[in-house]
Amino acid sequence: MQIFKDRNEVPEEYKWDLTDIIKDDNEYEEKFNHVKDELKKIINFKGCTKDSKKLYDFLQHNIYLCALITRLSSYAYLINDQELGISSNMQKLTKIEDLESEYSNKCSFFAPELLTLTQDEYNYLFNNKDLIEYKPMLDDIYRLKEHVLPEDKEIIINTLNNASISYDSLSSTMLNSLHNYGTIKIDDKEEKITPTNYRRLTKNKNKNIRKEVRNKFFKVIDQYATISASLLNSHVKTSIVNSKLHNFKDAWDEKLFNYKIPQEAYDSLIKTVESNVDKLQKFYNIFKETLKLDTLDSCDTNLEMIELDKEYSIEEAQELCLKSIKVLGEDYYNHFKKIFENRYIDYASYPGKCSGGYSLSGLDFDSRILMSYNYDLNSVSTIIHEGGHNVHHQYICENNPLEYCDVTSIIAEVASLTNECLLSSYLAENATTKQEKLKGIENILDVLVSNLFGAVREGKMEIDFYNYVNDGNLITKDYMNELTNKTLKMYYGDAVNIDDYSKLSWVVRSHYYMNYYLLSYAICISVASFVSNEILNGNKDMLNKYIKFLSAGSNNDIIDIFKILDIDIAKEELYLNAIDYFNNLLEKFVKLRDEVN
Repeated sequence: MQIFKDRNEVPEEYKWDLTDIIKDDNEYEEKFNHVKDELKKIINFKGCTKDSKKLYDFLQHNIYLCALITRLSSYAYLINDQELGISSNMQKLTKIEDLESEYSNKCSFFAPELLTLTQDEYNYLFNNKDLIEYKPMLDDIYRLKEHVLPEDKEIIINTLNNASISYDSLSSTMLNSLHNYGTIKIDDKEEKITPTNYRRLTKNKNKNIRKEVRNKFFKVIDQYATISASLLNSHVKTSIVNSKLHNFKDAWDEKLFNYKIPQEAYDSLIKTVESNVDKLQKFYNIFKETLKLDTLDSCDTNLEMIELDKEYSIEEAQELCLKSIKVLGEDYYNHFKKIFENRYIDYASYPGKCSGGYSLSGLDFDSRILMSYNYDLNSVSTIIHEGGHNVHHQYICENNPLEYCDVTSIIAEVASLTNECLLSSYLAENATTKQEKLKGIENILDVLVSNLFGAVREGKMEIDFYNYVNDGNLITKDYMNELTNKTLKMYYGDAVNIDDYSKLSWVVRSHYYMNYYLLSYAICISVASFVSNEILNGNKDMLNKYIKFLSAGSNNDIIDIFKILDIDIAKEELYLNAIDYFNNLLEKFVKLRDEVN
């Protein structure tokens, strides 16, 4: 396993290539200045909603600017995350945020103008056939009739939002760059503890090392948790205020409106998972039994049930991913291969790099993937997960006009989690040893623990603390600790001994700055487990539907995209199937484990 002290030590082949997004700083400045000039032209389009030709010209100009601004902001975001705390990169982020705000302000006339049209006037616009392409996008704006403010008020709100602190960026910088978590000595070697290597270090076989890493890490987290709670409170309050200013009941009401998803979908999901937490407790009892532990403590939960004395090189990980997704057909296989051939992934882990993993997309370039590769199966899983997002985006861009080349998270996570199911199924069936087969099953069990049970637990927490602030209360360290502790006890029961640091896990959850993002994972793993099973069982019709699903752009409603797969996300049946899938995997794991023993 290679350990890097900083980015300079990382070989080029393990770094992402950003040159087809922005070649260098000179090109960045050139495009930035070009956008500034193009923004000046927007004023000429005022009143365009009364003239279908002028409206079409505005929409063409607007999507051109959107793509260019997204390209600039993506580049700034990526280079900042590869090395946090560099002033020149942070300045790029600040400048692009200002540019985005300027763009929003200059375009703020459009929605109010469109919404002044009567239904007949609005319908008449589409006698110009050129506008038909833009109708889904315009329909989405027109349905906001009760939620868009006059132009002058929208400008004020945009300006104030831009002037406020970026709470998520500040939290990320604090956790990943500013905190000193100390070092740990393993095999006579000192290693700095960071958020990017914390999970790997807490998989160490020596319980004293696991405890020391956990204690050092969360001791620092605890010292700054009051600040973290203040940042989270400010983010939540800002979200709620923005929603109310736009005539929504609250931020959750706005989410449901934007997603066009019925409340029943979330009610069914939360009710089903909370009614089956005994399956999660069963998992942890099997976990304890497999590891022959007298008690399962919080510092033990990152351990691996199956010790696979195997490191996956980055090249081996790439090959394993390609073999796993081959069942999706040659065309999908070639799209996935492109990720490796074009260096779309930034692999290495080192101090100062943003922790976690993501795939960041624009409108007119292939996405880039950030991760912290630790040479284990979990890292392989991250590649195939984020690679699923990348290929999904490729399909969308190939099959849709530029303005529809994005989808919401609740669709996007299906593509990534389906791949994780396929990876584990491939290992369970094709690995050369029973140990690796067990490891494949364990991997997908971990995905379900995190993305079904974990996501619903924390997603429901998010609903609760948003409601708490909405009722006039303040998020504090004590409130979040108590809320976290209560939910952990509900989900873990007597299966896991919760320590004093467990209640601080909310501090390191970046998803809380993404406005109800976690619940999307739970819906998506339920869909993904169903789809992957059908495809693995040879259902060619499902495979064709799945590729069609991946090709659908944002001109389709979420519910309609799921209908491509003949799935209704409002029905409990979907989530019960996911619970059954999890339980059957547990049974399969125990049977194979006992054979090995």
